[in-house]
Amino acid sequence: MKRILTTVGTHSYVTKVSDRFTRGIALAVLLAVFPWTPAFGAQAAPTQAEPHRPGPAESLYLQLSSIGLDSTRVFRVRDSSIDRSAVHITLEDGTIAFTRDVLGKITGAFFEGDGEVLLVPRDDVERRSMSLFTGMAILEERFTTAYFRFNDNTAGELQPGLRAPEDAAGFVSRWDEMARDLAQVDAMRLLATFSEMLPAADGKVFKDSSATGADSTDHLLHARLQGNTLGVFDIVYDSTAGEQVEAGQAKAAGNGAVDYDVWTSFSVGESGPTRPPLAQTLQTLPAQTESREDSIFARSYVIDAQVKPPKELDAEVKLNLEVVRDRSQFLVFELSRFLKIQSVEQDGHAVEFIQNPAVEGTRLARSGNDLVAVILLEPARKGQKIGLRFVYGGEVLAEAGKGLLYVGARGNWYPNRGLAMSDFDLTFHYPPGWTLVATGKPTPVSKTVATPVQGSTQEVSTQNISTQNVSMQNVEGDQVGRWVSERPLPVAGFDLGKYVRGTALAGNVHVDTYATIGVERDFPNTPAQIDPVPEPSRHKIPPPLMMPLPLSPARNAAAVAESVARAIRYYSDRLGPFPYSNLALTQLPGRESQGWPGLIFLSSYAFLSPEERRELHVNPLAELIDQQVPAHEAAHQWWGDLVTWSTYRDQWFSEGLANYCALMILQEKDPAGFRQIMEKYRQDLVTRNKEGNLPKDAGPVTLGSRLFSSHFPGGYEAISYGRGTWLFHMLRCMLQDAAAQDEDKEKDKRTGPRPNEGEDPFVQGLRKFRERYEGKAISTRQLLEVFAESLPPSLRYEGKASLDWFLDGWVNGTSLPRLELHGVKFTAKANGVVATGVIRQEDSPDTLVTSVPVYAVISGRAPVLLGRVFADGQETSFHLSAPAGTHKLLLDPNETILTSPKR
Repeated sequence: MKRILTTVGTHSYVTKVSDRFTRGIALAVLLAVFPWTPAFGAQAAPTQAEPHRPGPAESLYLQLSSIGLDSTRVFRVRDSSIDRSAVHITLEDGTIAFTRDVLGKITGAFFEGDGEVLLVPRDDVERRSMSLFTGMAILEERFTTAYFRFNDNTAGELQPGLRAPEDAAGFVSRWDEMARDLAQVDAMRLLATFSEMLPAADGKVFKDSSATGADSTDHLLHARLQGNTLGVFDIVYDSTAGEQVEAGQAKAAGNGAVDYDVWTSFSVGESGPTRPPLAQTLQTLPAQTESREDSIFARSYVIDAQVKPPKELDAEVKLNLEVVRDRSQFLVFELSRFLKIQSVEQDGHAVEFIQNPAVEGTRLARSGNDLVAVILLEPARKGQKIGLRFVYGGEVLAEAGKGLLYVGARGNWYPNRGLAMSDFDLTFHYPPGWTLVATGKPTPVSKTVATPVQGSTQEVSTQNISTQNVSMQNVEGDQVGRWVSERPLPVAGFDLGKYVRGTALAGNVHVDTYATIGVERDFPNTPAQIDPVPEPSRHKIPPPLMMPLPLSPARNAAAVAESVARAIRYYSDRLGPFPYSNLALTQLPGRESQGWPGLIFLSSYAFLSPEERRELHVNPLAELIDQQVPAHEAAHQWWGDLVTWSTYRDQWFSEGLANYCALMILQEKDPAGFRQIMEKYRQDLVTRNKEGNLPKDAGPVTLGSRLFSSHFPGGYEAISYGRGTWLFHMLRCMLQDAAAQDEDKEKDKRTGPRPNEGEDPFVQGLRKFRERYEGKAISTRQLLEVFAESLPPSLRYEGKASLDWFLDGWVNGTSLPRLELHGVKFTAKANGVVATGVIRQEDSPDTLVTSVPVYAVISGRAPVLLGRVFADGQETSFHLSAPAGTHKLLLDPNETILTSPKR
């Protein structure tokens, strides 16, 4: 193994270069299935007079990431086991070699022989997920080789079953290379544990190696197993994670990319009470299972950036942190893999940092980000204020066409610790001829402006400041713009292009669109058309071609601005005021759009006129869906930016609710179009994908990012958007029906109108939800509890003012049941009839509860809602009063329930 070591500032970047081929079938399989990334991003070093001397953290990290097997610690092992909550691993018979010490501790082992793993998922959701990938609800698999990484006394637990080896040297020779290669993936996580033993700036060591023993609340066990039937897979127990148990497998896709299928991930209620969750940035698996509760909050960012089109960005970030619980010196951020850090300072003192690539296939890697670990001067203490300064740069922008850049295509452009709310003060330097817009409110630039990275200051004029696009010329000719957040934001972004601006007003909110005169290079071209010849001609002259005008998003910028302004007015009337004073919409290459607080990246397709879409032969239904994108992204200003989600299991409500709010607008002006889209979402769930699987089986909405998998490449879209939208539609229709019925029953009892009488109860709930939780990260349960507080009596299953039945069966479920009506009878009574019968739920679990609207059919009248019946399980009897003349009953004729498509 060769190491190329270069230095930048107080830190070195290491690239590992392998100059040999792998040996053996098992080795080839392991490395082929899960190709390992190098330990650091490579970067050229400046000329130095003295050789680089790694700091304590870097030296420790390098040791952890390449530790090999110890030839003096090879044993025969028989009938030994490792137990971690729901995980039971048995080493029945074989040979095991432990790794060499790190700070006096054994951190790994390699096993060859006969073994078995048993993992019992926590609940039905996780058992279904496990079965989807393995064919077993409970993982029970035999294995022949295993690599273990741990930070506790795992080696001591195995000691009773250890015996003298037969060929220690041969075993180490066969597997040492493999152990060294596999050591890389857990090195950062182990550094988090061992960082407590690093010296502080004054040389003081706060903990010795005994702190990582069995009494610690920090326990990690990562087992990579070669299964007899399942191939190579991972089992992880991490006591510090939001969900302590995870299992999964890397899968190579046909295009060469690596997906990571998370088989199961769950909490066992044993997370250490004194340690913060580490899974957010130290994930071995990609589920993003952490809670947002952190021991250190990023209170504010002050960012000064130099943007050099078409690709480069240099930046200085001053980050103010507040410590809310004691923690170690170890702090981790996410940053684009295309940005290389030059230095990190804490309160003016240089500190060590490590920039490390994410594991391929994980959520972090898919987003284009890597990890940056910062080693503080000393362990953080509650109440402490910490100031960090990052200096970095790189080619983080992507050029998609002339004057059209993609900011954010390559991960986070500033060091990020997640979606915690922070204040942002952003200053950008950029060339003339370009327009830059960012999150926050445009603010005058101070007279003295620092040039990022270099640290020099220049005097600039403060005259002729534009109120909407704050910019000016400095002495070198660059423009300077500044944006300051009006309230804490979960994220910050910017966009740069050679734009034409369109504008509109939504009350006091300025809505500005920024679009280019052209589209990205790979945008489809409109075909030429033949100009029809009006009269017959004696000469055989080919009819002329009509060349369509080049597509130009700039032509439609004003129309898009007005469209979004209408959506904002609609939402503001129902959800409460728009959270910010202005909204900028900028053109984004590709099909996808993305929202930031006060800033929306809109796909180039969103700027097409109806005529241009027809020229591109866009499917009418696809066109209708595309037309909802601006309103969808505008709704994210409330759901996703103002109110954020707590964990990956709650992210669905942001997408589902934003999508449904946009469709509420469509439903009012085009009910038929609304029904078309909802039916498409239904059909998408039951149309087999290229892999032959039904998207509905990918899992419930609460699996979030885990819905991305090798079985279901489009699972996230079908479930989070499609099923998520249906869940909110079901909830709204239930509330509307129940409120209407209860209102009718109480009319005769009241002498005057009731407050908010006639208002959509679903909208009332959303407004309450926004008022209570704005600026906070919340869970799915908290969302449903808001609606349950005002639940009408007819929607109280088993008499309880709770929506737990909806959460358990529908939010955490995957069913699309078939509803059937059987045994209907009508019995005459005074002024009407009594209707009885049975509702059957087919293709659904016995535990599914559904609120089913039952309608009466009366000659000469539209169907009349009799009431809603809780269909509980396979068969449910009902007894309803109906008007005289009722001769037939209908179940959900308006299709307000996500049932299976009609056969």
